Amino acid sequence: MRLKHSQAVFLMVAVTLMWSIAGVITRHLEQARSFEITFWRSFFTVLSLLVILPFFQGRAVFGKVRHGGAALWLSGLCWSVMFTAFMVALTLTSVANVLVTMAVGPFLTALVARIFIGHRIPGRTWAAILVAGAGIAYMYGAQVSGGQLAGTLVALCVPLAGAVNWTITQRAHAHGSDIDLVPAVLVGAVISSLATLPLAMPFAASWHDIGLLALLGLVQLAIPCALSVVCARVLKAPEIALLALLEVIFGILLAWVGADEVPTQTVLAGGALVIGALVMNELIGWKQKA
Repeated sequence: MRLKHSQAVFLMVAVTLMWSIAGVITRHLEQARSFEITFWRSFFTVLSLLVILPFFQGRAVFGKVRHGGAALWLSGLCWSVMFTAFMVALTLTSVANVLVTMAVGPFLTALVARIFIGHRIPGRTWAAILVAGAGIAYMYGAQVSGGQLAGTLVALCVPLAGAVNWTITQRAHAHGSDIDLVPAVLVGAVISSLATLPLAMPFAASWHDIGLLALLGLVQLAIPCALSVVCARVLKAPEIALLALLEVIFGILLAWVGADEVPTQTVLAGGALVIGALVMNELIGWKQKA
């Protein structure tokens, strides 16, 4: 699948909307906690991808996993860190705190891509990152004041792994590699489920919890994560990270409406800056490409 730039942008927005449902659904779990939540979500992601990937790519997808090389396995390891750290962080702190912490992704991605692959960042993207960063800093200052350091530190692993992951993906395609990194999502889910299984036992999740976690495995992870890697073939790493900030806004709004986690005025004001930066960056980019 090869997308035009505008198609990749809209698809990435849809991806962030799917990602953003994790917080509100987690708040409706009855008995599952911590690593058990992570295990079941990753487990159902594996089952979903075992259907999704062969459907689109045939049985050859399993050969790609076996012979994908270092790039695929490194990307898979990054996905596993992102999968695990995100859900554990949600059990330790608020949805807003986790999402705001994750929003440092553009800074880390730009830095990692610049250092390791010499990626040049357009001035408009730098400007948008700075504006979005101001909004995130404004939000972040209010969220970390509640003494929830452990959750914040765990959540910080997500954008760090994401920065490395996007850079690996961009470097592989820049060098003309024919490695398909979409199966890396499957590798990441397998690693995450295996790593958290011993920590998840004894299981306490109700059937209600398992149903919700199965929904997360399919709709919040398997489908959007596979699509995000497709988007990465068209969009540049910092641009993807910037668009991914929409997850912060969507996630906070869903937690507000669906789980009564009311965001503060600080969160709303900072979120407005983030959305403004995203819109301006994309509008300028489309104008320059016209």
